[in-house]
Amino acid sequence: MQNSYFKVTGNIVDVVSRRIFPGTIAIKNGKIAEITKDTKVYSNYILPGLIDAHVHIESSMLVPSEFARIAVVHGTTAVVSDPHEIANVAGMEGVRFMIENGKKVPFRFYFGAPSCVPATPFETSGNILGAKEVEEMLSWEEVRYLSEMMNYPAVINEDAEVKKKLQAAIIKNRPIDGHAPGLRGKDAKKYVAAGISTDHECYTLDEAREKASLGMKVLIREGSAARNFDELLPLLNEHPHMVMFCSDDKHPDDLIEGHINKLIKTAIERGYDVLDVVSACTLNPTLHYGLDAGLLQEGDNADFIIVNSLESMAVLESYVGGMRVAQNGKTLIATVEIVPVNRFYAHSFEPYELEINAEGEHLNVIEAIDGQIVTKKLRIPARIESNKAVSDVDNDLLKIIVINRYNKSNPAIGFIKGFGLKKGAIASTVAHDSHNIIALGVDDASLAHAINTLIEHKGGIALSDGQSAHVLPLPVGGLMALDDAYTVADGYRALDTMAKNFGCSLSAPYMTLSFMALLVIPEIKLSDKGLFDGAKFEFIPLFSEH
Repeated sequence: MQNSYFKVTGNIVDVVSRRIFPGTIAIKNGKIAEITKDTKVYSNYILPGLIDAHVHIESSMLVPSEFARIAVVHGTTAVVSDPHEIANVAGMEGVRFMIENGKKVPFRFYFGAPSCVPATPFETSGNILGAKEVEEMLSWEEVRYLSEMMNYPAVINEDAEVKKKLQAAIIKNRPIDGHAPGLRGKDAKKYVAAGISTDHECYTLDEAREKASLGMKVLIREGSAARNFDELLPLLNEHPHMVMFCSDDKHPDDLIEGHINKLIKTAIERGYDVLDVVSACTLNPTLHYGLDAGLLQEGDNADFIIVNSLESMAVLESYVGGMRVAQNGKTLIATVEIVPVNRFYAHSFEPYELEINAEGEHLNVIEAIDGQIVTKKLRIPARIESNKAVSDVDNDLLKIIVINRYNKSNPAIGFIKGFGLKKGAIASTVAHDSHNIIALGVDDASLAHAINTLIEHKGGIALSDGQSAHVLPLPVGGLMALDDAYTVADGYRALDTMAKNFGCSLSAPYMTLSFMALLVIPEIKLSDKGLFDGAKFEFIPLFSEH
């Protein structure tokens, strides 16, 4: 049983007063009762619990309670979580699932009200959340902010429904998260003027500097697919109070290896000020979002971690509300019962249903970029056999499919370069943001087999060589598993390895695949309704003669 009163000693990292000093912290009934300074020499350091300032829990393929069990091992005790993914599948019921599941464990989940469900009108999602639903969620005690406003063209063009959502947050004095990759100049100013206060999508330092100068907090992201940490970290020296750290999307195998603690370690190794670095994932998000996460001040919630040194950031112990939740690399949080939600109505496909008639000699092609969720638009000669456009493995030109999982429909078909697959197909129902079925492969038989495997399991990630298939089932919304984190990580790692053995050259094949239907990220993506130009914000034909 957890002691109601105890003390910890070490070098105390005080981000509020910006000092590090040796001392003792007394904890009583989950609160910091007293802090005393002494002159003793300690090797360990006591920090406030780490906060991931923007994450989609669903992308870990774990439910919130299971995510917490692993995150605390790395010193993360709180997350600012956008349940946008499950909301696209199951609407407000999905958001409530995340909240209620998160309540079952000692961890601080700060959820937002998803602002863009669906993200655009150019795709099919499992639900639609309008201004009325957003306003209702903002009234829930557990909802602290308006989640990322991805439809930035609608903000700039003053769309009436979007304005109602923004106004609902402003009236309730809730922060509004942004999502505007590459937005600059007068459009960026208009976006910020609408009340949007953060952006985690900057991918150049100049863009981040401009947005910080406009008063926007820049969330430096390092996830499993999108990695902007190296590019944006210099902003921490220039605008330390405007910076937060986040993961955005973290796959289970990466989460087991580390979380925000790895970013702290890297930044300190590179010579950045220790207090600036720690503040970016403790003080700054706490102040911006108005969190009740502890900051090692008397009267605060006793949320803190003990590390062996600031150089290695090896987490020895983690505490949430005075309860020890991790020790020496082991979680102390118990598993909880999961009652899943889902929506899945797709029908199976025969290989011939995935064929595409040749209507020209050149294709508009998606180019995937390793470590990025942005893509490039290419114009490439089509490989045509029997009047059908097919994959050209020798030139790394693969067929990509998106299928509406919520209603019976025909597949949307495109072509993609950059994956390097030499045989078989990979498929997933983790496909931001509407989470339809997405697959790519070298032949229609493998594609159909992988897609049908997902349909059979009502969600997951899969791989097929046309004869045999392997799958990691994700029955919670087609996004999250029922198993513990280590089992999920092992299953994901096995599929990741197999995809690479099939020739895929990307560092995170499934994570990258999951973003190829994300229309709000330029330059070109594929939705269940067709090929989409994210720069022009309009559909374009698959075949291009110009």
